[in-house]
Amino acid sequence: MIDTMKPYPEYKESGLPWIGSIPKHWDSLPHRAIFEEIKEQGHVNEPLLSVTIGRGIIRQEDLLANSSKKDSSNLDKSKYKLVDPGDIAYNKMRAWQGSVGVSKYRGIVSPAYIVQRLRGDLKPDYFHYLFRTPGFAKEAERWSYGITSDQWSLRPQHFKMIYSCVPPLYEQELIVGFLRKLDRQVLRFIRNRWRLINLLNEQKQAIINRAVTRGLNADAPLKHSKVDWLGDIPESWTLKRFKYVVSIRSGQVDPKIAPYRDWVLIAPEHIEKHTGVIRLRETAHEQGAISGKYQVEPGEVIYSKIRPALRKAAIAEEKCLCSADMYPLAPRRSEILPEYLLLLLLYGPATRYLIDYSMRVAMPKVNRDALGNCWLWYPDVDTQREIMQSLKDKLLPLNTSLDRAQREINLIREYRTRLISDVVTGKMDVRHVSPPPVREDLEEMVESLEPLNDQPDETDEESMDGEVFHADD
Repeated sequence: MIDTMKPYPEYKESGLPWIGSIPKHWDSLPHRAIFEEIKEQGHVNEPLLSVTIGRGIIRQEDLLANSSKKDSSNLDKSKYKLVDPGDIAYNKMRAWQGSVGVSKYRGIVSPAYIVQRLRGDLKPDYFHYLFRTPGFAKEAERWSYGITSDQWSLRPQHFKMIYSCVPPLYEQELIVGFLRKLDRQVLRFIRNRWRLINLLNEQKQAIINRAVTRGLNADAPLKHSKVDWLGDIPESWTLKRFKYVVSIRSGQVDPKIAPYRDWVLIAPEHIEKHTGVIRLRETAHEQGAISGKYQVEPGEVIYSKIRPALRKAAIAEEKCLCSADMYPLAPRRSEILPEYLLLLLLYGPATRYLIDYSMRVAMPKVNRDALGNCWLWYPDVDTQREIMQSLKDKLLPLNTSLDRAQREINLIREYRTRLISDVVTGKMDVRHVSPPPVREDLEEMVESLEPLNDQPDETDEESMDGEVFHADD
């Protein structure tokens, strides 16, 4: 697959550690010769744009539509900067994490963002790909200044001092065309894998739902719960309001003081939907405002009250903080185990009740009263353990398939990142080749890749709509 692409015939040293050698006929130029900074203001009626780490520049309305984030822009937008299609914009506080891209839209961005426009006849999308490589992220980090990492800033005067490689215009066009085709293939592959993951999760949910509403004994006598959304449950099971079985912690702590300032902060974006898996990022110590944090004890369940349809809940493995968008839940363990409570929140019929309740407000959200009045149904603790062990055995094949599908998605993303970096820096000559097909069997491709450094990513985990590669579909 990769063997069809060869290096260029001749190279020269670029003098740039982040790029290395470049094809002999390419240039190496400072950004002051490539870009001019744009500070045009006063376009208050233009739509707002956002510069994201995972998706480049997108309309803010698209960003808000698929997340729990709120519009934090100033009412007075007279100082906001105009961005035209083809302009490069970056978040000066997050350029070193990959918050940079070329805009396909006309709009305005916060005054804190930097807008750059290409001088002369160059291909903006080439620089979009170049600036979103791990190599450029490291170079942006080297030129960023600040007391701590969350205050590092890539100022315009320092951006101008960075050097980049510049192929001839016709090659920039060929490179962009090659990478757009690659993006379409990768996106198609990932979408197919997500369809598989969704089907597997549906099967998994059906199995768990059956276990937590009927138990393991199919012949056990039932009783009517008198709860419309629950129906019948085993006769020996307990039915109680949430608030009588689970303590919903209140009272906030100051994250600026010891020991809380050193604790990891869990926010909804750190929890995978439907799975109960926490995946921390580098921002786990930096999420949101300094107020509104709750202490969480090991073994407690953290539940996101925002958009309950995403079913974001997990068990804390250590002392930590959670954001105000989440509830720390401490179940009475003599009645219900944390792991069993997590199953009910992720897969049980209560999810439908909480979703229906949350849809009554503008931003889908579950308040404390609604959660406290939700019904919980459960057997004795020993039976809970038996159910969880049975589910572990039944779900093993499904979980194995889910892990494989997710691994393949991760591998193809790594493959794309590596290949883009090689192409835009001239390590691979794509002037006479088509993008390699993304085969169903990844083993040969995986063996040809070296281990990659982790790249900051803000890809939306909630839908494949977040998997945007700036490709022309």
